[in-house]
Amino acid sequence: MPLPIDSTPFSDSLVILGAAGLVIPAFARFRVNPVIGFILVGVLVGPAGLGALVDRFPLLFHVTITDRHSIDPFAEFGIVLLLFSIGLELSFRRLWAMRSQVFGLGASELLVSGVAIAGALFLLGQGLPGAMGLGLALALSSTALVLPMAGTTSLVGRTAFSMLLFEDLALVPIIFALGALAPNAQDAGWGGLVDTLIWGSVAIAALFVGGRLILPRLFAQAARTKSPELFLSASLLVVIVASMVTTAAGLSPIVGALLAGLLIAETEYHTEVEVITAPFKGLALGVFLITVGMSLDLRSIAENWLSLAAAVGGVVLIKALVTGAMLRVARLRRGVAAETSLLMASPSETTLIVLATAAQAQLIQPSTAAFWQTVTAIGLTITPLLAMIGKRAARKIDLAAGVEEPQPHAEGPGAVIIGFGRVGHMVADMLRAHDKPFIAVESNIDTVAAARRDGYPVIFGDVVRPELVDRLNLGRATALILTMDEPVLTVRIARRVRGWVPNLTIVARARDATHAAELYAAGVTEAVPETLESSLQLSEAVLVEMGVAMGPVIASIHEKRDELRRAIREGAGLEREPRLRRTRRSEVAG
Repeated sequence: MPLPIDSTPFSDSLVILGAAGLVIPAFARFRVNPVIGFILVGVLVGPAGLGALVDRFPLLFHVTITDRHSIDPFAEFGIVLLLFSIGLELSFRRLWAMRSQVFGLGASELLVSGVAIAGALFLLGQGLPGAMGLGLALALSSTALVLPMAGTTSLVGRTAFSMLLFEDLALVPIIFALGALAPNAQDAGWGGLVDTLIWGSVAIAALFVGGRLILPRLFAQAARTKSPELFLSASLLVVIVASMVTTAAGLSPIVGALLAGLLIAETEYHTEVEVITAPFKGLALGVFLITVGMSLDLRSIAENWLSLAAAVGGVVLIKALVTGAMLRVARLRRGVAAETSLLMASPSETTLIVLATAAQAQLIQPSTAAFWQTVTAIGLTITPLLAMIGKRAARKIDLAAGVEEPQPHAEGPGAVIIGFGRVGHMVADMLRAHDKPFIAVESNIDTVAAARRDGYPVIFGDVVRPELVDRLNLGRATALILTMDEPVLTVRIARRVRGWVPNLTIVARARDATHAAELYAAGVTEAVPETLESSLQLSEAVLVEMGVAMGPVIASIHEKRDELRRAIREGAGLEREPRLRRTRRSEVAG
């Protein structure tokens, strides 16, 4: 049944979509982190903000969110998509290489932070079971905020990810352990934990085997249809099924989402999946951040600001000191330890889940849970500020120690060939013959499969979507070769790439002289018309067969090619080709 236009869920959905469309560009314009923007929107339009005035001013109903719980499922789905996208950036090999950090550094950071916070709360009068529950809850850090800011390629990002991954894996055991601490529930709690570990292992193994067998066939069929909608549906289906399987086994759905991403990352479809799901991940994450903002009651914060400030400061200080000490023990340099410890110092979105579990198990009072929920929301809000402070502190520490600031390093792809038909295949063969690195992109999955069987580095992707072109690392490429037989798309890609990589060599296949002129106007370095080259090759064959010597024939062919290209460039309104390049070509021909 469709929702009435004047219903609360419909109105809240419009507010969320409007916020997503306005917050990101508006805050980017003022160089403010959009994370803060979404949280501020939640504060402004939430039930504790303008939403509280709807009874007095009915028109506010259409621009406020009156029921925060109506969008909770969307926020949870955003976290699932975030973990899925993180899995796409990883691989099982990389994850296995991080096992010592995940289960060593991650476990020690969580347990020591939890014990330290629990000890402080116990000394302040909190009962021991409640202190343990609060300590474990507040020791968790935010995957949803930390990883988008730190990434997974830098040393800080990789270190943070290893600890966050262990926390995500430990979430379910923590919940069961708190249930076991509840009055008269010890046996049931520990028995449930054992059952979850057994069935969780079975579910992960089943997803691993099933994914290896089914995913390549599923995405191959979706790719053959050339339908972005079907490809997106297949991607979301994999995420949903994997999350449902792990949930049914008693694990968190984010574990299934991470595993789904890892499985797809092992296929040739991971780039296309990453591009096609990126907008949904950003939107869903924005919804989650809006819910964080809605949980902040400014009136209550103003009334209890001293105790809240002390609680937030205490949690941040303890976690930063413990994490920094753990990282120094792991022999990471001081700058990295400082930045990572501040980045991980705030509580997490999963802290709210653990707090609810502790309250349900009667380990803490509802009023205590509400207080620490507010502390968690404030901590999430200041996470971008802590990240900025950590980055500046790391820079100063490294400069004082005489350590050069590390520059992000990523190997370039060499030449990038877009289109792997007969022309792209021939270009690849010539690059191979001269030991030049390259990577090719092709939208026909059967062509991709055949090329990969023959050892060519070809990935599946549809360059119609500009997001894919943006992910090809063209800023570090040596050349871009456009071989598609699609004139309009070729011009569009050339113009887009030239706009942000002004010095990149771009060589493009053109249908005729008119198309070549359009390509030159779009910024290509060289445009090669098919009609021109076929005519020149035909002329060369005729002259040689008529007895003209090969040397003069090649020289005249080169001169004619240069003459025609100059005419095309001048027709496109460009300057004549530099004399030095023409001279070198004549020397080569001679």
